[in-house]
Amino acid sequence: MSIEVYDKAVDRGLEGIVACSTSVSSIVDATLTYRGYTIEDLAANASFEEVIWLLWNSSKPTEAQTKSLRENLCEASALTTEELNFLQTLPVKSVHPMAWLRSAVSSLSLWDEKSQSDEESDRKSVALRLQSKMPSLVAFFHRRREGKDFVQPKKDKNMAWNFLWMMKGAEPLAEEVKVMDTCLTLHADHELNCSAFSTKVTASSLSDIYSAVTSGIGALKGPLHGGANEQVMRMLLDIGSVEGAKTWVNEALANKVKIMGFGHRVYKNGDPRAKILRDMSKELSEKTGNEKWYLMSKTIEETVVSEKGLLPNVDFYSATVYYSMGIPLDLYTPIFAVSRTSGWLAHIFEQYSNNRIYRPRGKWVGKTHLKWS
Repeated sequence: MSIEVYDKAVDRGLEGIVACSTSVSSIVDATLTYRGYTIEDLAANASFEEVIWLLWNSSKPTEAQTKSLRENLCEASALTTEELNFLQTLPVKSVHPMAWLRSAVSSLSLWDEKSQSDEESDRKSVALRLQSKMPSLVAFFHRRREGKDFVQPKKDKNMAWNFLWMMKGAEPLAEEVKVMDTCLTLHADHELNCSAFSTKVTASSLSDIYSAVTSGIGALKGPLHGGANEQVMRMLLDIGSVEGAKTWVNEALANKVKIMGFGHRVYKNGDPRAKILRDMSKELSEKTGNEKWYLMSKTIEETVVSEKGLLPNVDFYSATVYYSMGIPLDLYTPIFAVSRTSGWLAHIFEQYSNNRIYRPRGKWVGKTHLKWS
């Protein structure tokens, strides 16, 4: 029996390997774009609904298209009686929110009559329904574990408004809605990251959209991908004061303790999303009386940059933004999933449109010519 030998293997996370061609999003140096528009431009001028349209259709929507998409998303976001009855059977006590979300998303396919269709129009309608229900699922989980009834979304409101409304059961402030809308935009896509690649691999087998998105959720659940902003906030709470921040960082560096929220596999000259979130953190923390969290973050950033030359990534300042809005720490990653579903779906559509199943090879490093007897 001959054994094929592959001399080259990348055993460190496929670092530096270009695995596919894509027009969904790009990272060039310190510039992130969605469909050619910079993240700074989109964060300042586009709503999350407009970004969803852009990612799914490769073009800027008209006012009429934006209005129609917002209405359709809002209409589809309500949870049906059948869905609510089932979701209430899922345990929430001592359950990881992302594990719950993974199971909930998978279960939704059972009520979606078009979930297995391979028609492009059906796939787009499935995607819309799934995207619309992501905030509802996260809000349901949160209220369920607090012993509160689910609050259905209101018509004529955007996704950011309804998400905060469903979470808290009270009408959100205009500035909170704007911040949440911008956060959803900032996290919508990020080229071929771990979860996006997971969705593409699953879609390449021509499996259905729910299966592909569930793969993405499973990848995002891992602490090396989606959980860093939660860990940043736990770090800040552990430090406790602005005065103690610099000392804590210096001791952490001396003891080789990892400081969460710094450095990035791709960005070497700074994460553009972090700069936007830094300004949002400052403004929101001042308005809500939580300024110390921003000041602590700024002190930590200055110390780490000075001592290690590492710059903050998207997770670092998003932690204080969410905390200032009163969002529980363990929901930071599920909110990430609410946003990133839009990008996952764009990658799934792209994979379906020019598909070849992913089938890499492995370099053999085991024994050969063994005999059983």
